[in-house]
Amino acid sequence: MTNKSLAKAPADTCILVTGGAGFIGSHTCVELLERGYSIVIVDDLSNSNAKAIDRIREIAGIGPSAEDQARVVFYEASILDEPALERIFESHDIDAIIHFAGLKAVGESVAKPLEYYWNNVAGTLVLCRVARAYGVKNIVFSSSATVYGEPAFVPITEECPKREATNPYGQTKSMLERILTDLHIGDPEWNVVLLRYFNPIGAHESGLIGEDPKGLPNNLVPYVAQVAVGRLASVGVFGDDYPTPDGTGVRDYIHVVDLARGHVAALDWMGGRVGTGAPSGPDAIAAEPAPCGSRRGVGVFNLGTGTGSSVLDVIHSYERACGKELPYEIKPRRAGDIAENYAACDKAREELGWVAEYDLDRMCADSWRWQSTNPYGYEEA
Repeated sequence: MTNKSLAKAPADTCILVTGGAGFIGSHTCVELLERGYSIVIVDDLSNSNAKAIDRIREIAGIGPSAEDQARVVFYEASILDEPALERIFESHDIDAIIHFAGLKAVGESVAKPLEYYWNNVAGTLVLCRVARAYGVKNIVFSSSATVYGEPAFVPITEECPKREATNPYGQTKSMLERILTDLHIGDPEWNVVLLRYFNPIGAHESGLIGEDPKGLPNNLVPYVAQVAVGRLASVGVFGDDYPTPDGTGVRDYIHVVDLARGHVAALDWMGGRVGTGAPSGPDAIAAEPAPCGSRRGVGVFNLGTGTGSSVLDVIHSYERACGKELPYEIKPRRAGDIAENYAACDKAREELGWVAEYDLDRMCADSWRWQSTNPYGYEEA
């Protein structure tokens, strides 16, 4: 079946967003709606909350009219549920997929590799098989800078070689990049963008949606946020003897709204509406704009700020946001942690027309607004 073209106006385009109730997914849904797209959200709510859907509608000003309501449709379903996906594709004229759905806790992936490979890899195979049957061969994939492993050089460009991932979560991202690339090699009608995220933090400026980790946070900023709001006692800083300005690890933190806008830019790129360059990088497949005006191929893009911030930079920025000192404790280094990891984002600027706009203080201020007004996330205390 011939692939659907994205060379048309957003108002005439429907995007399937898997994992759309999650942290990055919910913010991307808002950006899509504000650009005029219609969206169909599929999420099994295993690591998210249905309240996020209501708040997406609220932020985007989705009214009670049938026309407005049709722009945001939600299904509680797993990407492993092939009959459910078939019913969704049968019910909606979907043009493209933004694929976030997947298990994502690094530590848990080490303890539960079977669950991670089954959900993330098998689930994506099911999704792509159903999509192909309905002529939907446009996909933006939520990948990760973890595919670089311990990077060969910093700042990390898309030409940086991929290295062995240190955990099953990272392995699933690397495997799925290969699988989606092979889909295009086998059938050049597939139109694939692989977005390699660095460290998304922050929240929507409304304070209505944000990161809501289940259980103890795995990442630095939600942990700092819970210390700031009084749910946790202090922040653990793993190592202060790295060869960095203050001895703590340096990472590239990106505002989740900037990241969400990167996904919209990827759709524009696939539709031939932005960019002059062809896909590049070790995994990219050269692509020419198709006769209908949409670009076909595999594009690989880093999404970060290009600026590294240390653990202590983040803590002190969060102190400015919440107006108080935050206790932290220096602990031994963790095995596998590296001193520095940040992106070069020139390719996204040149080809997607995308740049990250928000700095660390804005990220922490928006995170604090979300956390302070929703101290227990989407759940009430």
